[in-house]
Amino acid sequence: MEIVLSIAGSDPSAGAGIQQDLKTITAMGCYGATVITALTSQNTVGVQGMTAVSAELVRSQLCSVLDDLNVSAIKIGQIPTLEVAETIVRTLATHPAARGVPVVYDPVMVSTSGRRLMEPDCMDYIKDMLMERCTLVTPNLPEAEALLGGKLSSISDIDRGGHELSSRFRTAFLLKGGHAEVEEMVDRLFYADGTTRSFYSKRIHSSNLHGTGCTLSSAIAAALAQGLDLAKAVETGKSLVTQAITRGRNLQIGHGNGPLWSFDVR
Repeated sequence: MEIVLSIAGSDPSAGAGIQQDLKTITAMGCYGATVITALTSQNTVGVQGMTAVSAELVRSQLCSVLDDLNVSAIKIGQIPTLEVAETIVRTLATHPAARGVPVVYDPVMVSTSGRRLMEPDCMDYIKDMLMERCTLVTPNLPEAEALLGGKLSSISDIDRGGHELSSRFRTAFLLKGGHAEVEEMVDRLFYADGTTRSFYSKRIHSSNLHGTGCTLSSAIAAALAQGLDLAKAVETGKSLVTQAITRGRNLQIGHGNGPLWSFDVR
């Protein structure tokens, strides 16, 4: 069985973060391992609090997993501090078990409710030191705008921004169109060599969308662990997300933005 490691924050309401990553990885037929980078107090209504895990404990968790388990892919989510970012980059660069392992990075910066989940100086380091190590980066449109320092308000803006990001950081970027106000959504995969691939889907109207980015990035990581190429892994991940949104849209869990459901409804 392929093992997928999620390096991310913890969500006690289990709709996002480590908990949702584990559900998704399991639904994909892989074994999930975890390194927790932050402890949050959050639910379907918003994020009420957050404490970063110490860099030393993050390093210790990483080494515990990599020393023992044969990891086939890594998904990275919330990186709360510069010290944690440095530890992740250093350990992935030096640990023999991490060499050649595909990495999917979901650049979690700010919660949907507006709470900052990453210290300001952390992203500059990630741009310089982590991005090139990644196989794929999966920002939503607000996150892509933050990386670029400008608005992406049209299809041509998104095309320009995707090419700029993939060229600047020399890795593939998947720009997700879920924040665009259109009925037919398109996610665009931009390769570092300038080629692109588009993935179209109909908008599923639902108020239960908590953890969508976590679900997509961890599903893509699991698909890469199973040996699929990048485009097929993205297609497989998007298919799982579509199913999870459809299955979860009538769930009544919490009083706000409810979770997806990655399994068959029983």
